[in-house]
Amino acid sequence: MNLGTPDATGNTAKVYLYKNKIYKVFNDSLPGEESIKEAKKQQYAHSCGLSVPEVVDVTTIDGKQVIIMEHIKGRTLGDLLTDNMEKAEYYMGMSVDIQMGIHQIKAHSIEPMSEKLYRQIESAPELDNELKSALFKKLESMTYKKTLCHGDFHLYNLILSDNNVTIIDWVDSSAGDRRADVYRTYLLYSQVSVDLADMYIRLYCEKSGLSKDEILEWAPIIAAARLSEKVSSENPNRLLEIVYQVR
Repeated sequence: MNLGTPDATGNTAKVYLYKNKIYKVFNDSLPGEESIKEAKKQQYAHSCGLSVPEVVDVTTIDGKQVIIMEHIKGRTLGDLLTDNMEKAEYYMGMSVDIQMGIHQIKAHSIEPMSEKLYRQIESAPELDNELKSALFKKLESMTYKKTLCHGDFHLYNLILSDNNVTIIDWVDSSAGDRRADVYRTYLLYSQVSVDLADMYIRLYCEKSGLSKDEILEWAPIIAAARLSEKVSSENPNRLLEIVYQVR
């Protein structure tokens, strides 16, 4: 089946627009249940009343795992901000309101964040056993009310269409601590712009009542988990500097 040229290529999949549907085609290296796992997370978020693309089907095309989903026409907040830097705080504030709405949802029937983080830290090759042990101890000490967390929340996963914002890419979602989810977003922004990262965390703290110190408690754990993703654009030394704070 010829889907044409990918509209986007990520770390785990290629995304195609075909006959007004989105086809997410997974890389061969991923486990056989990956598409089902991700689709269930997206369906769960949709069932919570959030603006999330509807999953049409989970199938196999030419031996590859595929999720077929609703196509949302519009532009990402990331693209809009890039074109209108003078409105950066407006778009960032809009995204924070959306993320806080996600964090209001008590999560059930979805992967616990602690299990996800444990698995990621365990698989990070840059971490020795002593460091992993310290990170696991820190993770076990964290107490929180479980809420829905997106896990990869940023402006490019938010599509503005007809005055509505749709949240995409739920593969990393879990039931966990909103502070960890916020630090993950902060870590992603700080990779490309310290100014945007600082704007984001300031706005989240102002709107939510959380302090920056509360959010930074999760820094070593989230940075360690990020190491397991092996993202080519990410500097592992930068992450390790954050991870070493656990000692």
